[in-house]
Amino acid sequence: MNIVGVAACTSGIAHTYIAREKILTAAQALGWTAHIETQGTIGTENELTAEQISQSDFVLLAVDIKIGGTERFSGKKVVEIDTNTAIKSPTKVLQAIAANLNK
Repeated sequence: MNIVGVAACTSGIAHTYIAREKILTAAQALGWTAHIETQGTIGTENELTAEQISQSDFVLLAVDIKIGGTERFSGKKVVEIDTNTAIKSPTKVLQAIAANLNK
């Protein structure tokens, strides 16, 4: 499975980066490829490329705020969760999304 996503919390500091790391770690443990962009107080980091987006199976938005650049995901399956869910249950979230994609 190949996923891309964005992490962004209300303050743009801790939860943004923790959510990103938890998702990346869970994806790696599942044998997946993941690229997660952050939109925080210092701007956009790890910006997703058009190629990464086009090759993805789905887009995971772990966000608590409105983010920029969502038009890039047109035509993709987009799943939105809050950062707390991404932090607390990243593996379960990824597995549930994958199960729903295969239905």
